[in-house]
Amino acid sequence: MNIPYIGITDFMNYEQVERMLAVFEANKKPGQNRRLHVGVMMSYKTLNKTETKWSKAFPANDDIRHIFQSSETMNCLHYADYEGVDVWRNLAKAIEFGGYLIDALQLDMVWPDPVAISTAVHTSRKFPEVILQIGKNAMEEAGNDPAQVVERLQDYNGIIHHVLLDKSMGRGLGMDAVGLLPYARAIRDAYPDLGLAVAGGLGPNTMGLVKPLLEEFPHISIDAQGQLRPSGNALDPIDWDMAEKYIVNALALLE
Repeated sequence: MNIPYIGITDFMNYEQVERMLAVFEANKKPGQNRRLHVGVMMSYKTLNKTETKWSKAFPANDDIRHIFQSSETMNCLHYADYEGVDVWRNLAKAIEFGGYLIDALQLDMVWPDPVAISTAVHTSRKFPEVILQIGKNAMEEAGNDPAQVVERLQDYNGIIHHVLLDKSMGRGLGMDAVGLLPYARAIRDAYPDLGLAVAGGLGPNTMGLVKPLLEEFPHISIDAQGQLRPSGNALDPIDWDMAEKYIVNALALLE
């Protein structure tokens, strides 16, 4: 557990997974200890079939298990709900749609109820790794203070496995890696067993954004979304040629 990953979020079918996994395996150096994170989006509204602009951008609920077919990837369901509606019941339902090969659950939420998370995971009996996104809103609620973030994380001790620092939150905004360093340091010092991940504007031509973090955190995980399409808009489909280049460049940088 906590093996670092290189992530792509917004897979829509298994053929895309097969293509990216082939590129990942062909370019991964011997001994390079990373996983391909296959990210699939779901929101409170898409889970409950409420009309939203994301309905066509996210796969149908019943299609998710068919995307999570490979045992060689880190199959991660990203669940977005910034209002925190009926958290444990909805998370339990969401995990079920992940099927038997779901490996991880990313919480794109603002400091969700830790008891609800634990209850949902245990109810599912699938025990996926849990990634807690600490985005712009979560940082603001913690006073934009790394010490307060660390204090808030005490409530999640033993429940989450990774923390994702992501101010962009899927919008393709460029990462301020220097600004994330104090948060990464504080989390590492307080919770050395937690996996650390970052996201924000990463893509085939922007991998340099993460370099300020790599000296201190060579095993940091990364995820890409908005910058894997020419428009930078997560409502548009991923350009899989761009995604291939991102994987190649990420593996080379994170060797």
